[in-house]
Amino acid sequence: MISVRPLRLLAYAVLPLEVVLIGCLVGGVRIPAAVLGVAEVLVAGLLLVEGLAYLRLRRRGLSRRDAVAELVPEPVLRLVGHELRLLASLGRWVARKPHGPAGADGVFPHARDQAALMYGFAFVCVVETVGMSYLLARWPVVHGIVLVLDVYTVLFVLGLHAASATHPHVLAGDVLRLRQAAHVDLRIPLDRIASVRRESLFSHEKADGELNLAVGAQTSVTVELTAPVDAPRLLGAPRPVRVVRVHADDPQALYRAVDEALTRARTAPSPDPGPPPRV
Repeated sequence: MISVRPLRLLAYAVLPLEVVLIGCLVGGVRIPAAVLGVAEVLVAGLLLVEGLAYLRLRRRGLSRRDAVAELVPEPVLRLVGHELRLLASLGRWVARKPHGPAGADGVFPHARDQAALMYGFAFVCVVETVGMSYLLARWPVVHGIVLVLDVYTVLFVLGLHAASATHPHVLAGDVLRLRQAAHVDLRIPLDRIASVRRESLFSHEKADGELNLAVGAQTSVTVELTAPVDAPRLLGAPRPVRVVRVHADDPQALYRAVDEALTRARTAPSPDPGPPPRV
């Protein structure tokens, strides 16, 4: 296996330097041409070496995803993936195409009770964008930077709500899929579920082995498991959970669907073992 640690260390050194140089240039700071030349050579060299390493990993049989994962730290991949999913959710939201419900036995939206809060937050961000644009009009460079950040903040807030609206909870076959925005997608096999109950809670204390997917600070359905399932954190750290609390626009429908699916799974007749073997 190719050692990628030196490449990562080089990237950690070169990329922040490039960001600093870009910030200085945008801010009007004069930088010697020699410094710029060295920085560009370092970046070009890093990209070239990374590209060659990627090709070697591919020739060794790794998939595209695995090859990229070898070269880029998992937290970086997860953060970039999260941002891309938010932007994709905006498109799905506008097109009214939710993610994942095709062929599902039950689809349970859960974004309704946070809509007013998220729209209000987005409105405040828009007002802040307009205000900062007015205050910074005399400094075009700073105005441009802050404007880009403010617009992205508005898109980020709308993307969070869009991700919740387009990623409903899904019951499909023998798997219950519980989701929150673009960062939680927990698949629970029905045979891991010990019980499900309607339980409205408006305050949640953090506890090991518990996952609270609150919407508008509330959860309405509690799922207890017979064995832990892993619900990775945003940056990939493992998080085994045995109790999951979620919210749905129609919690009774979610509870009833899961309860009925559990009943069917537990009362299904055993397969016919067939005739006994002949002696």
